[in-house]
Amino acid sequence: MAQDDHSGTELAAADSSHAETVPAVKTGTALIQSDAFENPGFPPHRPRVTDEDPKKEKRAQRTVYTLFYLSILGSIWAIAAYMLFPMEGNDVGDVRLNNLFIGLGAALALLGIGFGAVHWAKAVMTDVEIADERHKVGGNVVAREGAVKVFQDADRESGFTRRAAIRNSLIGALLVFPLPAVVLFRGLAPQDENPVELLSHTMWKAGTRLTLDPSGVPIKAADVTIGSAFHVIPEGLSELHHGKLEEKAKAAVLLMRLNPDELNELPDRASWSYDGIVAYSKICTHVGCPVALYEQHTHHLLCPCHQSQFDVANHCEVIFGPAARPLPQLPIMVDDEGYLVAQSDFTEPVGPSFWERH
Repeated sequence: MAQDDHSGTELAAADSSHAETVPAVKTGTALIQSDAFENPGFPPHRPRVTDEDPKKEKRAQRTVYTLFYLSILGSIWAIAAYMLFPMEGNDVGDVRLNNLFIGLGAALALLGIGFGAVHWAKAVMTDVEIADERHKVGGNVVAREGAVKVFQDADRESGFTRRAAIRNSLIGALLVFPLPAVVLFRGLAPQDENPVELLSHTMWKAGTRLTLDPSGVPIKAADVTIGSAFHVIPEGLSELHHGKLEEKAKAAVLLMRLNPDELNELPDRASWSYDGIVAYSKICTHVGCPVALYEQHTHHLLCPCHQSQFDVANHCEVIFGPAARPLPQLPIMVDDEGYLVAQSDFTEPVGPSFWERH
């Protein structure tokens, strides 16, 4: 017998023979079967208006191929706008009109295909709900036959083969859509001159002064201090009225001054610098981005597009990134008045490394 300490009442000991056997259940492992998720199945199918009304189905088909035809017109308009609104000279208004109308044509071409395809799928193609069962990836005969059947079912349900107007208009839109890009890219090259010859030379020549970008003020060697960097263009570039951007894209230069003792110059290029002042092309040899970030303590140039790095102290050799060759160096000297001038043009083509394969 046991006794309660507080009341003194005797308590009878529990008789284990009368205790009910309770199965041991670990906390957190019990599962109530009645709470299992039930598959709700597919919702009731709701027929579309095009399923119930043949006239509306015909109207939907006309809408689809009309959108595809509008895409074709947009592509043609983009080509026409490129010719009707040329970018001549440096007039910003011409550039805006050219971009506006070409953009409108390209947008109509792309949206026409997109909206037409979506409307085709939602209003014209067969509307059924199916369950796509996952299966193991395999290449056996049954799997291949199943894949062929999928394409055949898709063709039957979409009506791609049966609905000739939609099919032909889509094919026409897809064929015409790339043409504006072909015309635009062809327009990047001169029409009546050899582009390879033009891109192989710049405005730099013997005696051309180095001037600040964009002011065109000539630079004296005494104004370039150790650790400084200048964005440079050739003298006369700022006065150009035709082809200014094209010439600047080839002739842009970075001018830097290092301690002469820190320059590791090749013997045949020792005369290309002046008292630690060096000039290198600003056009990255990877894809032509502007190399405009200079770290004066490490003497490294960084291209912000793809992180190519060039070591100015070692003829701008590539030390990191995807660029395949060093930046071309512009040979410079000082004239009788103390201004920095070019000794010649670049001795190799500037820009992407395509020129190594040319």
